[in-house]
Amino acid sequence: MEQNKLSKATLGRVPVYLSFLKSLDENIKTISATTIAKQLGFGEVQVRKDLGAISATGKPRVGYIRSELTARLEELLENEDGNAVIVGAGRLGKALLDYTGFKDYGINMLAAFDVKISDEETSKGGKKLLPVSELSSFCKKNNVKLGVIAVPTKNAQDVCNLLCESGVKAIWCFAACRLYKPADVIIQYENMALSLAHLKMQVK
Repeated sequence: MEQNKLSKATLGRVPVYLSFLKSLDENIKTISATTIAKQLGFGEVQVRKDLGAISATGKPRVGYIRSELTARLEELLENEDGNAVIVGAGRLGKALLDYTGFKDYGINMLAAFDVKISDEETSKGGKKLLPVSELSSFCKKNNVKLGVIAVPTKNAQDVCNLLCESGVKAIWCFAACRLYKPADVIIQYENMALSLAHLKMQVK
């Protein structure tokens, strides 16, 4: 099935499935939807529906050949518009920029932009650090569709506006706020304090 026929919810679970398959022992050659659902805490019907849409290679009583399913999931991620930029080159922004794990999921962090940067610099990982004034032209030149907001809350809406004007269609926001956006732009909010508080509540 073509990627554009998969639901957004299914596509959102692709990285989770891929990460799980890669974590398995090398000796595991096949795996069932039932096992995947149980290990990930997903509904079995949901997993069967997802994997059926993603790959038609599952077989009764055998399940999926792990290598084939992994390759199919990687193909889906590679087909995504994976070029990304970060606005905000503080400690968080630089850490995200140099994090090497994104490439395993088809995401290529190209550069970070900051108002405090006047000339091109280089991060510890060898990535570009650029002035915000170059954001729009950079995004259009490199077909950037993913943007990360790692600036203080008071500046987040202005950054969101700039990213949207630059052609970005999906935003990962670390600022503690809600943003106004065009209808065709997706925003995922990452509230680290809330996540930690939620984890704390589960401690007995």
